[in-house]
Amino acid sequence: MTVHASHRLLARRLGIDTHSENVVFMRKDCPVCRSEGFASHNRVALAAADRHVIATLYQVESSLLDRDEAGLSDATWLNLGLHAGDHITVRHAPPVSSLSLVRGRIFGHSLEDVALREIISDIVAGRYSPIEISSFITACAAKPLSLNEICGLTGAMVEVGERLIWDKPIVADKHSVGGLPGNRTTPIVVAIATALGLTMPKTSSRAITSPAGTADAMETMAPVILDERKIREVVDREGGCIVWGGAIRLSPADDILIRVERALDIDSHGQMIASVLSKKIAAGATHLVIDMPVGPTAKVRDAETAAILSADLLSVASRFGIQARVVLGDGRQPVGRGIGPALEARDVLAVLKGDKDAPQDLRDRALVLAGAVLELCGQAATGNGKARAAAVLDDGRAWAKFERICAAQGGMRVPPISRYRRDVTAMADGEVSNIDNRRLARLAKLAGAPEDKAAGIELRVRLGDKVSRGDRLFTLHADADGELAYATSYADMNADIIQLAGT
Repeated sequence: MTVHASHRLLARRLGIDTHSENVVFMRKDCPVCRSEGFASHNRVALAAADRHVIATLYQVESSLLDRDEAGLSDATWLNLGLHAGDHITVRHAPPVSSLSLVRGRIFGHSLEDVALREIISDIVAGRYSPIEISSFITACAAKPLSLNEICGLTGAMVEVGERLIWDKPIVADKHSVGGLPGNRTTPIVVAIATALGLTMPKTSSRAITSPAGTADAMETMAPVILDERKIREVVDREGGCIVWGGAIRLSPADDILIRVERALDIDSHGQMIASVLSKKIAAGATHLVIDMPVGPTAKVRDAETAAILSADLLSVASRFGIQARVVLGDGRQPVGRGIGPALEARDVLAVLKGDKDAPQDLRDRALVLAGAVLELCGQAATGNGKARAAAVLDDGRAWAKFERICAAQGGMRVPPISRYRRDVTAMADGEVSNIDNRRLARLAKLAGAPEDKAAGIELRVRLGDKVSRGDRLFTLHADADGELAYATSYADMNADIIQLAGT
């Protein structure tokens, strides 16, 4: 197709972080806007050489841009592979036919496998705006997905990304459904399982709305951004790894959907299952243990919800050839003391090294999950998994294996220490009767986590502890005095994050 000169604009990187969303800024009086009749919030097709993206247009009327310039967000610039001085062409985005399938779901029609593949392919290709993605998420939440639809969505999310295939009869994995601060059991579980000869290539997520993901905490101890060749090298050498899955595009639709779900505060049953299992299937898992904390301020609130979710997780996993086991846990309070990447990493290291003051709840939860992995994969008899895992932890084999995994991934690091700290103390005598997980996570984020790796919260109490007026409940950690002030203000206004019952 011949491109008219009026469709070409000089590309300019504006240094605006729009995360993964493609955004372009153009002058309202620029030749392309005038000839094409563009308006703000239009979806437009951008092209440079052999690369193409669909972007959301925002118009400016100031001198921020010249008439012949297009200002690009960082994501758009990188996705188009641009360099200073490059030009792009801009046209109306073609219609997205799969949106009619979404509209059909809104009006009660079921989605077949082929329809789900088309929708997910368009979402990953960037053809859907955030508003259109939210309509798909809402359509799948208002009328819950059937089991067949959940399987179709899971398969579609796997197909649009990369897959890791391992020449092993058993490939172990572990996943937490989330919603509980701390709970950084994965590095401990991987170290124990691989020390006993299991293959466990763990691909983990970064935080989206939480104070830390496994990849964020692990990154304070070793590099986590590895390509597929390096991942295979580490796994061949040590039997396992703990890396960021985003570097190799495993189920790339998942992060896109989760980001919009969180903004809408929608976490539907079917999409949660597809989210968990698509990444495990793509990572090549054959055996999976799922950690499911249950509590009033956890993601899974009650036993009835846990039973339904567990049954469907196991059913869908079975259809994809994965042997799975769900392990329920106490979700009434955080696991470990640290909330935030470096603080959680320090808990992990304390448990692995066998420090006498290591958080015992984290140790116990990791041993329960590691024991479940060993039993599921045939490395321990039923009921003996936790004891075998404890032996590997106590005699130093798990710590030695973890050190070797970190070295293979690029070298062990020392987690950073915060510059600013402030204790939050009890206002009265009492017994700790309730801990609000959600507000604790919010508080840790206000302190700077996960962007500031050393920021977060260090818990000093657990449920049932008796405290006196002036005793420390938790310590805020921050790398900037402004963020410490934000967190302190929130803590002062939410003094019931940790509730005390009178003694």
